[in-house]
Amino acid sequence: MCGKCCSCNCVYIDDYENVSEGVMTAQITFRPYSSADRDICLAIFYANCPEFFAVSERIDYERFLDSDPVGYELCLYNGSIAGAYGLTGNGAARQNLSWILLSPRTQRSGIGSAIMRKVLSLAKMAGSAQIHIAASHLSAPFFATFGAVTVRESKNGWGIGLHRIDMELHL
Repeated sequence: MCGKCCSCNCVYIDDYENVSEGVMTAQITFRPYSSADRDICLAIFYANCPEFFAVSERIDYERFLDSDPVGYELCLYNGSIAGAYGLTGNGAARQNLSWILLSPRTQRSGIGSAIMRKVLSLAKMAGSAQIHIAASHLSAPFFATFGAVTVRESKNGWGIGLHRIDMELHL
């Protein structure tokens, strides 16, 4: 049991030491989300509260996971779940990057960049012209490094002290 949630039998990336060392030689893979992954995804979500997600978003994320979301994928670091993301929407027009999250231990290690390279590749293969990203003031600079631009800012849009930054990434 990972100790991050109530009932899973998962291997959680935070269980490993020195995750950021050697990420460039690590194996980063992706696989589709399944309902069996719910608890580990929630554990990663909780580990990011309240810094990157407002606690009030928990119910929305639970509902999202329970909807069996098409296009939601897990990112695995050497076989262990390190994060998740979704890319949904009308392929030729605009897609949405949904619920991208990483274990705090893997942030700033290159895994987020691997996820974004995968997102860009999938969007281009689908013929999408644009990706919409609903970020926070904390994550927006990361997305900007991939060319995303701010189109709207909402002070306290995710909760008190957590400002919503709507961004577009043109392909």
